[in-house]
Amino acid sequence: MSVRSIGILGTGSALPEHILTNADLAKTVDTDPAWIEARTGIRERRIADERTSSSDLAVVAAHQAIAAAGILSEEIGLIICATVTPDTMFPATACLVQDRIGARNAGAFDLSAGCSGFVYGLSCAVSMLQTGICRYALVIGADTLSKITDFTDRTTCVLFADGAGAVVLGPTEQGRGFLSFELGADGRGSPLIRQAAGGSRLPASYATVEARQHFITMAGQEVFKFAVRILGASAEAALAKAELTTDDIDLLIPHQANIRIIEAAINRMNVPSKKVYVNLDRYGNTSSASIPIALDEVVRLGMLRERDVLVLVAFGAGLTWGATVLRW
Repeated sequence: MSVRSIGILGTGSALPEHILTNADLAKTVDTDPAWIEARTGIRERRIADERTSSSDLAVVAAHQAIAAAGILSEEIGLIICATVTPDTMFPATACLVQDRIGARNAGAFDLSAGCSGFVYGLSCAVSMLQTGICRYALVIGADTLSKITDFTDRTTCVLFADGAGAVVLGPTEQGRGFLSFELGADGRGSPLIRQAAGGSRLPASYATVEARQHFITMAGQEVFKFAVRILGASAEAALAKAELTTDDIDLLIPHQANIRIIEAAINRMNVPSKKVYVNLDRYGNTSSASIPIALDEVVRLGMLRERDVLVLVAFGAGLTWGATVLRW
């Protein structure tokens, strides 16, 4: 019996209205707008207000994806929300989304793999759909990193932002949809990107708050070296599993972390920049949301043709990485 083909049936995204520019940041932290853009490729980013949570953005993106797929919320059998900024430690943000979109027949859970979370979520959902657990799945990447960003730390506050993206997965014709996945992790690098306090190791206390341990910290140079290497390696491994090469790529959507990382990685892979989609100049690093936001833009701009080979690749806290190849 052949494994059923699973593809993306609909996409959606949501971004906060408030735009924080490099010039705005330069008013509150010791930095320069031109320096930020030169070092990161970012000109501006979207920041959620104090009333907006990750689930709020996820719900908007989910509604769009469901409408684009042409199905009803009740037909969704599984919801996976990739996030490192859940509304609460529990219940899962995915359960909050399930309730608000009326997907009463869906199982739901959150997944934490840092910025790689969306690709991890796709892998889980595709595997479940291929086994026949359900017919349709909703995979969301949603993060409000501004809630855990230290805006006095110029090395991190220039990078992170908020947003959500979502896709509906379901059956597609044989030979199309997801062709392969490559996932990996190296826990030795866990201190390089982390939020130290708030879990069972360092529960919230006056001491952890005063020490600013509930904010993101990152060892930038070490992460840069890791990311440049692993983005290309994981994409090439996924392509090899699909019996394809970098020459077969029609469009590559990398995690939108830093333009220097993306440029160095695609140079190593020998992929021309015209085949790489970048929107981090407008949105910054939205963690697990960055790839689905970019994918939704690509779809809405009509940049994908039937049977195009699309590669999605990410790296993130953990350290984790993931890549997938699909035929549109």
